[in-house]
Amino acid sequence: MSLDDLHLNLRNLTPDDYPQLQTLMDRVYDDIGGAWPKPTIDKLINEFPDGQIVIEDDQTIVGVALTALVDYDTFSNPHRYDDLIGKRETILNEPDGDAMYGLDVLIHPDYRGYRLGRRLYEARKELCRSMNLRAILAGGRIPQYHEHAHELSPAEYLDKVARKEIHDPILSFQLANDFQVKRLLRKYLPEDEKSQGYATLLEWNNILFEPAERVLENRPTQVRVGAVQWQMREFDSVEAVLQQVEYFVDALSDYKSDFAIFPELFNAPLMGLQDRAAQQDQMAAIRFLAGFTERFKTELSRMAVSYNINIIAGSMIEMGEDDLLYNIAYLCHRDGTIERQAKLHITPQERRDWVIEGGDELLVFQTDAGRVGIQICYDVEFPELSRLLADQEMDILFVPFWTDTKNGYLRVRHCAQARAIENECYVVLCGSVGNVPSVENMEIQYAQSSVFSPSDFAFPHDAVLSETTPNTEMIMFSDLDLTRLTVVRAEGSVTNLKDRRKDLFDLRWRDWSWKSGADLEES
Repeated sequence: MSLDDLHLNLRNLTPDDYPQLQTLMDRVYDDIGGAWPKPTIDKLINEFPDGQIVIEDDQTIVGVALTALVDYDTFSNPHRYDDLIGKRETILNEPDGDAMYGLDVLIHPDYRGYRLGRRLYEARKELCRSMNLRAILAGGRIPQYHEHAHELSPAEYLDKVARKEIHDPILSFQLANDFQVKRLLRKYLPEDEKSQGYATLLEWNNILFEPAERVLENRPTQVRVGAVQWQMREFDSVEAVLQQVEYFVDALSDYKSDFAIFPELFNAPLMGLQDRAAQQDQMAAIRFLAGFTERFKTELSRMAVSYNINIIAGSMIEMGEDDLLYNIAYLCHRDGTIERQAKLHITPQERRDWVIEGGDELLVFQTDAGRVGIQICYDVEFPELSRLLADQEMDILFVPFWTDTKNGYLRVRHCAQARAIENECYVVLCGSVGNVPSVENMEIQYAQSSVFSPSDFAFPHDAVLSETTPNTEMIMFSDLDLTRLTVVRAEGSVTNLKDRRKDLFDLRWRDWSWKSGADLEES
């Protein structure tokens, strides 16, 4: 048969289709009893019409998938085929079931080789996702087992099929369609002599499933971030800086952003409020800047609540209780709470001129718009940190940065994009531009703020969702789909997180107890 002769159509089964269905099932299942009776099929169609799917070619049925709704906890454990069947060959469909059970998939022998079975399986998966069901379960026959039973146990047979040393027409097909073998079922279908009564309990897990209580929480899947590519310039007062900050927060809020992010040390021009002689002492100047941090925290938290937006307040210099200086990014939640992430890796310039210390905690923050991490500039050049955050199911990594030259910027950019790809997350890069000749170490800035994604079909071809005009003060928006992260982590072209060889290496946080935002709330 030529492909040009095919006119395929996917639709739901109807009671009028029974004569064709009976003919097809009698032909394919001649060794295990043939077709279901018409009342059985009519009842199944009536109770779960969306689950009964056919492929027709010029109105001739050539493929069928029959499905029932079941209770996951019951049928994900050992069972027999008869557990699905009631009196008079009635299929026990459970209207309130939280999983689908694949009863039959059959293809007309003349149409094998056209991947019609895969079409039916994909239709089932889409239905499972759309109904927010936990999984698709199936009891899979192993019809070639009788040829190997004299030398292989059922478990050994399954292992060889999984390694593709043996081809089993049903199990090999199921494995190729992302089903996993959960267990071996004994006496599943005693009359199945080819399988010698054995079957596999197969499961396809719906990675997008949300329990009812989570659905009611209205967990977001679409998140809008707004980044401020901030221009460094001379200010004559703290109020002038805060006024400019509030202008941007107001604008981002007007566009319904969930997050606003500012660059690293965005308030550093305030060092220029000292007289010229005092600015020459860089240690004194940076400690002078630290004196404004508490006011900025208070005002930014007020803005987060007033404008209903989560603010990543770039970073600011904080004087610790130990009288040492730290570079701190503050997350001001729109509910009024404030959390902090210290810069862990300090650049040679920061150590030499300002004597800044590195922090010792790495956190994932639970927000109302996803789980986020923050790495300040240089930290993103150390891939171990991002991987530790990814292990805590981080969705978005925010990277406020401050670089003077283009080559410095490109170090941060390339590393940030690598973190998005290897950790299958979004990375939001936000920097500053402009120049402040009157302040030491602030003569020039270079930035092109960007949002990076994983590199796969669901994302832009260059894995860049948004970016600003280089060296221009502006705001940038980007809409992030968290569902796409879930899919790419489980079913992407490559699955970096899943495929790590943990049998060869591991990564752990040394000396300090790992904490997440949720842990902090409890401690």
